[in-house]
Amino acid sequence: MDKIKTTNYLLLIIVIPIIFYLLKVLSFIFVPLVFSMFIALLFLPLMRFLRKRKLPKAISVLIVLLVIALGVKLGVELVKLSSKEIIASDSQFFHKAEDKINLLIDNTEAFFGVDKVEGSRSLTRLLNKDALLSNLSPTISFITKFLTALLMTTFFVVLWLAESINVEQLINKTILKKKHTSIKTFMKIEKDLIKFIKVKFLVSFLTGVFTGLACYFFDVSFPIFWGLFAFLINFVQMVGSFITVILLSLFAFVELETSSKLLFFVLSIAGTQVLYGSILEPVFMGKSFSINIIAVLVMLMFWGFIWGIPGLIMAIPITVFLKIILEQFPRTKIISDLLSGSPS
Repeated sequence: MDKIKTTNYLLLIIVIPIIFYLLKVLSFIFVPLVFSMFIALLFLPLMRFLRKRKLPKAISVLIVLLVIALGVKLGVELVKLSSKEIIASDSQFFHKAEDKINLLIDNTEAFFGVDKVEGSRSLTRLLNKDALLSNLSPTISFITKFLTALLMTTFFVVLWLAESINVEQLINKTILKKKHTSIKTFMKIEKDLIKFIKVKFLVSFLTGVFTGLACYFFDVSFPIFWGLFAFLINFVQMVGSFITVILLSLFAFVELETSSKLLFFVLSIAGTQVLYGSILEPVFMGKSFSINIIAVLVMLMFWGFIWGIPGLIMAIPITVFLKIILEQFPRTKIISDLLSGSPS
């Protein structure tokens, strides 16, 4: 028995790295698959409501896809609005930005003893035509990959909603193998993930609105763009807040003349991130949903390494999914308790 147990442990040690290696290599399949599962879970209550009204499954799926399409359309319109805002702005800001960045680069070069090339501007040396052309190919490649992932995600969403892929049956046949336990576990997964997505969307929306209002009241350019940026980047747990504050502070440094106004602006956007991300979000989530901050950081680094930016966005939902599954087995419950930070 001891030899069999040891063999099983050794096989587990070998299999786990292989699984994660396959997740990384086949990310072009697994990222849309997992992302579409979370989207489908969010719309399952609507599917049940339509089913109670005795609508055919095909029509119900079509209605949900139309709702998703309207949401995407609204997002595209906001992007267009922010783009028009930037294009419509005068060139005074860009000249001011160039002067301040040139001054910063010159001071940095002087501090490190770098000789300045006469007859050329610092920013021009850093941003030349060759550098822009070299970045054109990666940009086209990124757009192509994004469109491919978007189409695959849409395809998988239809499969989830049409129940061609049934999460409950999948859990029952592969992991738990008990009908009652599988149903109970799936209901908890659905409830917690829907709660997480709703709260995250609400918190991100409020963060974006108040970030945009802060830009508007402090006369920082492009408030719509920065509000939209704060809304989107806030879906990356913890990291998104820091990125918003740092980038917007640097942007305000270029535009705002008085140091006191800049200080109050930075305090306002940092306060917005703390209020919604560190106070209201945990309150809305509830104590039963809490995840250890160390576990959050580890999962962010791990899934960010495996899947990049999509991994950063989906790290917490994946952690919630794994935590609920691990709770169902006595041997792995201790890992679930460590993830939640409340060992029993």
